[in-house]
Amino acid sequence: MDGRENEPEFLREARANGDPHAAIAMADGKAAIATRAMDLFVSAYGAEAGNLALRYMATGGVYVAGGIAPKLRPRFEDGRFLASFRAKGRLAPLLRDTPVKLVLNERTALLGAALLASRHAAPVS
Repeated sequence: MDGRENEPEFLREARANGDPHAAIAMADGKAAIATRAMDLFVSAYGAEAGNLALRYMATGGVYVAGGIAPKLRPRFEDGRFLASFRAKGRLAPLLRDTPVKLVLNERTALLGAALLASRHAAPVS
């Protein structure tokens, strides 16, 4: 195979008539081109998360949060994300035992901001 895939008509229509990114995720496992795109995305996401963990020496743990990760939970749990996260050559031992957690609540950032605001709010007189 030369790395090229044909886009099925159902996927072409779904991308044209709605959110093209969501259409690709929904076609994962149903269209080879979407599955390959999702494989690449999750691998790149894991690799960059590993880069950030190294940059900040976050060896105590990494939390992956946001709107995308919880929606793709099965993809994050199939091993591809962690393999890419830890594939850092001679620096791989630094990440071998680093815990990685997937935050499932999509509102975590909003809740954290509200908590911080409440701690720093001053009464109005």
